[in-house]
Order: sequence, then structure tokens, then C-alpha cells
Amino acid sequence: MVEMTELTILSTIKCKQQVVRAVRFNVDGTYCLTCGADKKIKLWNPHRQILLKTYGGHGNEVLDAAGSCDSSQIISCSTDKSVILWDVTTGQPLRRYRGHAGSVTCIKYNEESTMAVSGSIDNTVCFWDVISRRQEPVQVLKDAKDTITSIQVTDHEVLTTSVDSHVRLYDIRVGKMISDYIGHIITYGNLTRDGQCYILSCADNTIKLFDKESGEILNTFVGHECKDYLLENAVNEKDSHIICGSATGEVFYYDLISSKCTQKLRHSENRPVVSLNHHPTDNFLITACEDEIKLWGVQTMEE
Repeated sequence: MVEMTELTILSTIKCKQQVVRAVRFNVDGTYCLTCGADKKIKLWNPHRQILLKTYGGHGNEVLDAAGSCDSSQIISCSTDKSVILWDVTTGQPLRRYRGHAGSVTCIKYNEESTMAVSGSIDNTVCFWDVISRRQEPVQVLKDAKDTITSIQVTDHEVLTTSVDSHVRLYDIRVGKMISDYIGHIITYGNLTRDGQCYILSCADNTIKLFDKESGEILNTFVGHECKDYLLENAVNEKDSHIICGSATGEVFYYDLISSKCTQKLRHSENRPVVSLNHHPTDNFLITACEDEIKLWGVQTMEE
């Protein structure tokens, strides 16, 4: 079992966005984005608790956002059925994509940020070419039978999870899809940093770890509570721990190998920690609960 350094709250930010639907670090972890029920996206430096910019243009709640690999653009999605590409510096929308028939629940960039991939309650996954002026999706995946709850994108793969209890792995290079039935609604899917396994948060209060190649289940993590929330998961920078929020206001750190809970962080009293995101390279975690976000890390200052 890998020993965990105890994490403490480094900063707490009241976002003033009614409810934060998602919180995401940018590519190098310097900044973060919060997606609000107030129809806006906010760009923060959470390490210094500074609001840098607010992006307004969606007609309804913003559910997810991602920063491009050079941090010059943001892509976001909303219950208004649209996907918007933003210029980070000016705060202006560059393009608005309307290809989904319902709320767009999740969005990711590919590695070069030339393509954005979105999932929706219309059961489809759309690929948008953000370089050209093309308004229609380049490709639409229609395999899911219910809402797409999450998307992860690697250099050649797309992992999608759905309310239809299936996880689907698309290999873009060879045009192949592998679908696995998990038996429970999957609220969030993630990949370990080495790309060997996928991590599925399920509505039965478990997280399940699967070998990507064989599809074999390697571990099950229990202790947190979902209730009816679409809880997310994260993996720490060393690939040693799986992290998830809980309806009880706590954040659980599970040892990847032993599946034991090694640390519990308390974000709030009995209010759900729905969204969280781990720093890409360092031991920082950002969590969202109602209208506030907290940055967690190791206290370095001399007391």
C-alpha cells in the first residue's frame, strides 16, 4: 500500500454561480474552470484565489468545460443543447455548435485540441472539428441507448459511459468499438494515467477497476455514497489512488491495489461533492460542492 501524505485545504473559493456543475484543471494545473448553473464559466487561479475571467453566452446551465492544450481556448457544453468554443483572452465565443437534440452533458478535447468530443442526453457522441469553420459534427456515434454520462479521450481512443450501463471503448485508428455491460448505471468513466485500466463510478455505490485489454474486473471500491448523484472519479498523479466524492460531503482516497480507503477529506457537512479533478502532475485536488470549490494539497509553509 502506498503511503499517502495527508492533504489539507489550501484555499476555498465561493464561486457565486448558484451551483458549480463541474470543476476542471487546465492542461498544466495552473488554472481551473468552474461550470455554473448561472449559465457561465469562470476561469480561476485557485492557488491564489483569483478570478481571471467570466465567460457568458450559454442559454442555460453549463455542465462541462475543457481547456485546450495551449490554454488559448475553452470548449464548453450546456443544457441549452449547444457546444461553445471560446477565446480565453477576449472571453468571446468563437463558434457555437448545435448538433445535439438534448442537453450536452460532457465535453473533452483530443490531445492536439483539434477536435472536441461531446456527449448528450440524446444518447449520441459528436466529434467537432474546432480548426475548420465546419458547423456540423465530423462524426456521430449512436451506439448508446441512453444518456452519455462521461467521455475520456486519448491519442487514439475514446471512452464513453452511459446510463444504459455500458462502457464503450472506441479505437479511432482502426474504427473498432468494444462494449461492456456493467450491470449498473455508470455515472463517470476515467482511465488510469498509464492507460492500462479504466475506472467506472457506478450508481450502486461502487467504483470498479477494469483491465482495458482483457475487460477483466480487477478491483471494486466501496465506502462512498452516490444516492442519485452523478459522482465523478479521479486518479492521483502517481496512479496509486482512486479518488471520488460522496453524497455525504466527503472525498474518499482508495488505494488502487488494496482497494482500502486510506484517507477521507471532508468538504462539507452532508452536501454532495459531485465534481472533482486532480492536478495533472502534482499532488493537488480540486473539489466542488454546491457553490464553492476547495483546493487540497500538502501544506509546505513553515508553521
